Amino acid sequence: MSPTTPRPEPPEIPGEKPDSTLKAAVVMVVMFISAAALLFGLYTANFILITATIFAAGLALATVRIAAQWQKAIILRLGRYYRTTGPGLFFLMPFVDSIAAWIDQRVMISSFVAEQTLTKDTVPVDVDAVMFWVVWDPEKAALEVADYKSAVSWAAQTALREVIGRTLLAEMLAAREHVDEELVKIIDKRTEPWGIAVQAVEIRDVVIPTNLQKAMSKEAQAERERRARIILGQAEKEVAKEFAEASKYYDDNQTALQLRAMNILYEGMKERGAMVVVPNSAVETMGMGTITGLAAMSKTNMSRASEMKNNSEEGE
Repeated sequence: MSPTTPRPEPPEIPGEKPDSTLKAAVVMVVMFISAAALLFGLYTANFILITATIFAAGLALATVRIAAQWQKAIILRLGRYYRTTGPGLFFLMPFVDSIAAWIDQRVMISSFVAEQTLTKDTVPVDVDAVMFWVVWDPEKAALEVADYKSAVSWAAQTALREVIGRTLLAEMLAAREHVDEELVKIIDKRTEPWGIAVQAVEIRDVVIPTNLQKAMSKEAQAERERRARIILGQAEKEVAKEFAEASKYYDDNQTALQLRAMNILYEGMKERGAMVVVPNSAVETMGMGTITGLAAMSKTNMSRASEMKNNSEEGE
């Protein structure tokens, strides 16, 4: 049965839940009668009446029980299941009825671990998980299993080991939601005969060996470098494509090509102390004379820059 499917309520015995006001009234009447009888016995010094009153009052109080709002009491009569009652005030028949268990119907939280468990790709891992569950049938929880809390904990631990054994490490790290859903189905199927429903299972932590962590870190770093180089190569292709498009404009316009070349040289020589080595044939092709003339132009530019700096210093 799926944890989201409404659970059938256990059958109720007719007259199992009498009005709580009537119960309280009966208790008050019994207490009042007992107190009056005790006072009368003390007044008349009747020790038999005093003893009988104390015994009757103790016996009456032994029949009264109170269950909290979240509790259910499993009552046995002569060793056999009789009824489930609570919350509130209820009565027991002395020496005949007994409370077999108090069942808490609030949402319970259980943490469980699986240490050094091999995954499908034979990697030892430590997994820490938490489970939320609730008792929907108190009768089954009390009568079908000796200790339902321990049983739920062990069922969850064995289910976790089973799921880890058929799951790859990468899937466990990247798809925890899928593992959580599978654990809920397995544990809920095992605990349903005990009247227990599993609401959710969450994996809190997955610990892998240190050596494997380092190897995975190196693998991730290598993957990032590979992607960076691929992006750089794509950028080089795009730049080369743009240069190829630009070269078409210079094929039929030599003047524009010379101006572009001169601009490149100027950008390289305008920095003080910069040296640019240009083939002599390239200089002559651009119509800038020989390499000697280019050196003279560079020297002239440097002299002008020095004069401008000196003039600015004298002005200050």
